[in-house]
Amino acid sequence: MGGIITNHFEAAAMILFAIGLVTLLFQKNLIKKIIGLNIMDTAIFLFLTAKGYITGRAAPIITGGEVIPGAYVNPLPSALVLTGIVVAVSITAFALALSVKLYSHYGTLDMDKISVMALRGKD
Repeated sequence: MGGIITNHFEAAAMILFAIGLVTLLFQKNLIKKIIGLNIMDTAIFLFLTAKGYITGRAAPIITGGEVIPGAYVNPLPSALVLTGIVVAVSITAFALALSVKLYSHYGTLDMDKISVMALRGKD
């Protein structure tokens, strides 16, 4: 139990990922599926941020002339999270645009109904 208390950010990330995965798998509404995907993205960003932080080290911004490699946090996880946020926003915008088109064509956002209508040939 002591490991969960010290790794509370990682535990929260895993719980958020599980919530997003369950939402993505069991909801029929496309908007709810997109929300589940965003929750999963946020969980990954939290996990990477928690793993990249090292207590007692400073941000990798060098203002003086002296560089001490062990005194700074690794900037790579932060760069990955920023890139991931850009990709996640782009995917969300694209998925929402597709949802609008599907709703205007089929009149519903229920995946089961859309699948039945598409298989029947209501294109």
